[in-house]
Amino acid sequence: MAVGPGTLPEFFPVAGVKLGIASAGIKKPGRKDVVVFELVPGSRVAGIFTRNQFCAAPVTLSRQHLAKKSPRYLLINTGNANAGTGERGMTDAIACCEALAEKAGVSPEEVLPFSTGVIGEPLPVGKIVGALAGALASTSEQDWVEAAKGIMTTDTRPKGASRQVDLDGDMVTISGISKGAGMIRPNMATMLGFIATDARIEPGLLQTLASELGETSFNRITIDGDTSTNDSCMLMASGQYRGPEITADSPALPKLRAALEEVYLELAHAIVRDGEGATKFVTIEVSGAATQQEALDVAYTVAHSPLVKTALFASDPNWGRILAAVGRAGVPELDLNALEIFLGDVCLVRDGGRADDYSEARGQAVMDQEEITIAIDLKRGEIKETVWTCDFSHDYVTINAEYRT
Repeated sequence: MAVGPGTLPEFFPVAGVKLGIASAGIKKPGRKDVVVFELVPGSRVAGIFTRNQFCAAPVTLSRQHLAKKSPRYLLINTGNANAGTGERGMTDAIACCEALAEKAGVSPEEVLPFSTGVIGEPLPVGKIVGALAGALASTSEQDWVEAAKGIMTTDTRPKGASRQVDLDGDMVTISGISKGAGMIRPNMATMLGFIATDARIEPGLLQTLASELGETSFNRITIDGDTSTNDSCMLMASGQYRGPEITADSPALPKLRAALEEVYLELAHAIVRDGEGATKFVTIEVSGAATQQEALDVAYTVAHSPLVKTALFASDPNWGRILAAVGRAGVPELDLNALEIFLGDVCLVRDGGRADDYSEARGQAVMDQEEITIAIDLKRGEIKETVWTCDFSHDYVTINAEYRT
């Protein structure tokens, strides 16, 4: 169950970036569950990672390697998170990097590892190492679709986005894939994202873009309020296009940034649309806030409310649940008579209570839709923030209750 058609785009190959996919049989025999990104020498990589203090061994190792070398390879496995595995987890992550490095003729520090799946179980190193030769032998600039499938866990469909943008006569390509469906909460989520471009981007700017674009996309989605142990989102720049290096002062930067933002948002929204058991894609817009934090506090309180989320699943315009969530968000000295709450284009709350022109029929018409916007105007300032979420269905409970069975 997911929201929207979920069809993958036409992927534009990114010069200097190859992908290889293989089956290690980590969780299911025959399933393609190992993905390798091969980057041309001179490529630059930046990224953001989970803020969960119990972060997985591959997250810690990727951070360490990224600080030492320019990565040449990214190694992703699904079916096992290698999280909550103590010292052995780090030893296993290192062993996988060393094995890939030996086969590819690079140093282990030039390999970034990523894992996703069940927490607390030892990484099946032998299975992963055994699949590396096949993954390396299959590398191609064309295999974005198979790679998108290869990083899935409880996802019901692969996720991808691709753009081409003309920068003063030079065509730049951006392609990306992501995975995630549950244990999704900003900072970041149980998600992986990999975005590649053939632009040549100054290293400091690349990290700035990775951080800022990630903050307003992947860090603005939530399925269930749970921050995972393995979240990573990487931005790779191969530098193979013919134009000049993009710096903070480049006239081409706004156009490139806009295209990157589209890809980041599309990949992040795809995760919400495929939220475990999701039947609704919900946009929560909070405007008129005095600070960014109070805008986010209100948005997330509504987005995380089980009562709001179950009403959304039932298509029940129970607007009192939204009002109650706004009221407990912790906004100091909130003027209840000033704020307004909308469900789509229907005003729910005005002058401290139900809007005079509200009717159950109008509210129901909005709730019956697959995509819904909840808009809250606090009337306190000029700050606006947007968060994306979904509903809670019976299937969410079933999927997570039976995750290991």
